[in-house]
Amino acid sequence: MEIAAPDEQHGERSSRATWWLTLGSLGVVYGDIGTSPLYALRESLLHAGGAPTRVEVIGIVSLLVWALFLVVTLKYVALLLRADNHGEGGTLSLVTLAQSTMKSPSNLVLALGIVGASLFYGDAILTPAISVLSAVEGLEYTTDIDESWIVPIVMGILIILYAVQSYGTAKVSAFFGPIMLVWFATLAILGIVHINDAPDILNALNPLYALSFMTGHGILGFTVLGSVFLAVTGAEALYADMGHFGRTAIRRAWLFFVLPGLVVNYLGQGALALSHPDTVGNLFFSTAPEWGRLPLVLLATAATVIAAQAVITGAYSLTHQATQLGILPRLAVSHTSEKERGQIYMPKVNWLMLAGALFLVVIFETSSNLAAAYGIAVVGTMIVSTMLAVPVIARLWGWGWIAAVAVALPFFLLDSAFLTANLLKLADGGWIPLALGFLIVIGMWTWVRGTRIVAEKVRRESVPLSNVVGSMAKSKSIVRVTGTAVFLTSDTEVAPAAMMHNLKHNKVLHEQNVLLTVVTEPRPYVPRENRSSYEKISDDFSRVVLRYGYMESPHIPRALDRCKQDGLSFEIMSTSFFIGRRTFKISPEGGAMPNWQDRLFILLTRQADDVITYFRIPAGRVIELGSQITL
Repeated sequence: MEIAAPDEQHGERSSRATWWLTLGSLGVVYGDIGTSPLYALRESLLHAGGAPTRVEVIGIVSLLVWALFLVVTLKYVALLLRADNHGEGGTLSLVTLAQSTMKSPSNLVLALGIVGASLFYGDAILTPAISVLSAVEGLEYTTDIDESWIVPIVMGILIILYAVQSYGTAKVSAFFGPIMLVWFATLAILGIVHINDAPDILNALNPLYALSFMTGHGILGFTVLGSVFLAVTGAEALYADMGHFGRTAIRRAWLFFVLPGLVVNYLGQGALALSHPDTVGNLFFSTAPEWGRLPLVLLATAATVIAAQAVITGAYSLTHQATQLGILPRLAVSHTSEKERGQIYMPKVNWLMLAGALFLVVIFETSSNLAAAYGIAVVGTMIVSTMLAVPVIARLWGWGWIAAVAVALPFFLLDSAFLTANLLKLADGGWIPLALGFLIVIGMWTWVRGTRIVAEKVRRESVPLSNVVGSMAKSKSIVRVTGTAVFLTSDTEVAPAAMMHNLKHNKVLHEQNVLLTVVTEPRPYVPRENRSSYEKISDDFSRVVLRYGYMESPHIPRALDRCKQDGLSFEIMSTSFFIGRRTFKISPEGGAMPNWQDRLFILLTRQADDVITYFRIPAGRVIELGSQITL
């Protein structure tokens, strides 16, 4: 069974609305892949020796064009866009879909998701750096600016871009689509103008030229293939941003605007390289007439800023999903829009990404140098998506394992070829995104492992809730006070630690005691009517379970207020929220994890956002009770 995308879930959108979504997707979804013409063909030709023969130029352009057809059109637009989790896409959505096909949660599927998510962060840091660098470098060919100014200008643009993130992107995003529409139209026009320079460049549409280049150039073919892959970086965004626009809008944007613009532009650049080989070093900007180069630089800079914005917001969304799924600690989230729930800002993620992007700009200095580091993280994420798609195709869609493997295997082999080609860049900087991804994998793995150990330890030391409820009904030594006490707990079957501490030290019990559990469902959003469940346990105790999707942020007071219709007596000013504050220390004898991992887990717990802020509980209504856990 295939879960329907937003178009099918909520009724067919009107044609006009879909076209508006199509325009919007040009800015958010296609910013990264749309700016690839700035450097993809140039780097591919330079890796072929800088002065490739006519047949080699046609072969390289053919590789670029068919990479777009096979990787983007077939794999993502035709196949993966069908695999949506209640309208949402992306690596972690694919993880939840794959897990839903298993009888029990699979650690292998979770591990693949962690690897894919970790590699995405490498891409999210590299994209702003290489995109803005490649655009600003055009100033060297259009003005008298000294080369030494390029890096400071790029750093200034990046600092401004990241600094304004806290204000939200809703208003700015309204201009993204039209600007990118102009960008893709410009790409197409520049390509059409130059195709006539060498009409035989149209032979690149024949895949035999791509195949001939790869089979006839040995290791050089794989070296060039690593640069060719730059043309499809950003393809993951098609899948990741499906929830914002729906598959119909994303497919229309690709087929009617993005793909034609990219293909025609690469053909035009190839024709220019054939007719004027001296332009290879600055191929893209050379396609414009001299009078139009400065406006093209400004337009390219705007397009690259949009591309950077897209991966920045993508990193926020991914981190928020990872937090809700328990892969990362709770990080501070600011909602920058009252109307759009997806508009969020995460300060720690933002500033870490800025630091990483600035570091790359300072170290590599040029987009050509940075291109060596670009690609490995992206192709790694693509391989993960291909592998996770197999159980979804086999079981969720009902195609069976043989058909699923038969469909996925060609894409896996293609992704593997790109990975092999990109691994040749390891010594030239390709190790950087891998090292970053490895560190993030270690962090995520430590968090998942540590939280499981803590949960098991707490459960072993806890008292069954039924025992406490029974004893409280008979106890006469406990003082009853007016009002409501809400105890946050992750396990509905045991008495919360904060309740036990309150009873032990204060010997007080409220008239109404609510055991509250917040559950993250393996889907992006939970309908409001399914948000809460209320159960009366006894005269003194009741249980409330609040369910949120992994794309949502919990708001406990608002949710409890809606529980009134289920019979819960709730008034915020007469309610006290009891929260357990845990601190951790390392056991001298050693625990389930190595000492270094214990220390890392403790460090990660300190990065977590405050529970009060995260659940949006009024600070004046909170009572915190501490406990210490030995790892």
